[in-house]
Amino acid sequence: MQPAAAILLGLLLVLGTGSASAAPGAPKAAPRKKAAELIHKQDPPMIAARLMDRLTPENTSVWISLGKQRAYLMAGDEVVVDTPISSGKRAGMTPKGEFKILEKNADHRSNIYGDFVDRSGRTVRRGVSTKIDSAPAGTRFLGAPMKWFMRLTWDGVGMHVGVLPGYPASHGCIRLPEEIAALFYQKCPKGTPVTIGD
Repeated sequence: MQPAAAILLGLLLVLGTGSASAAPGAPKAAPRKKAAELIHKQDPPMIAARLMDRLTPENTSVWISLGKQRAYLMAGDEVVVDTPISSGKRAGMTPKGEFKILEKNADHRSNIYGDFVDRSGRTVRRGVSTKIDSAPAGTRFLGAPMKWFMRLTWDGVGMHVGVLPGYPASHGCIRLPEEIAALFYQKCPKGTPVTIGD
């Protein structure tokens, strides 16, 4: 076999695209994983139903762990709900500290992130930011839905329904599964303390 042909055959074997069989005793290449298999799957929400009746406006609080990508709805020092979240995709996007729920809006829309749509509501440009993108002629900005929104800062950070890919992926908000966001919204009145830490 010519040297160039041997190199090409070796590359095909390594990449797994050739039809030639590997030499006896050669290690086999691992099959490629699908993208969905590469995403870390978080443990599902856990609800201690027996503790739900213990939640009162006076003892309810939320603790958010950025390191664990979990949020905990607390009745005093007891965990009532332990749920996966997705926080800010870069360090510092989700601020750490002590907060309170400042306002609540069940059908909130972002005034920063969303899409440009035409008069008929057809999306012309998706995933835009009003901070950096200009609307094409004949379009208007439509903010991304943030259902069950509970505001934590006047800069736009809050808790709401969102996609949980298994890692930090938001613009700073704390994304929750829909059924959990609805539960937090129901059980956490305005003024509920929220702690965000590691």
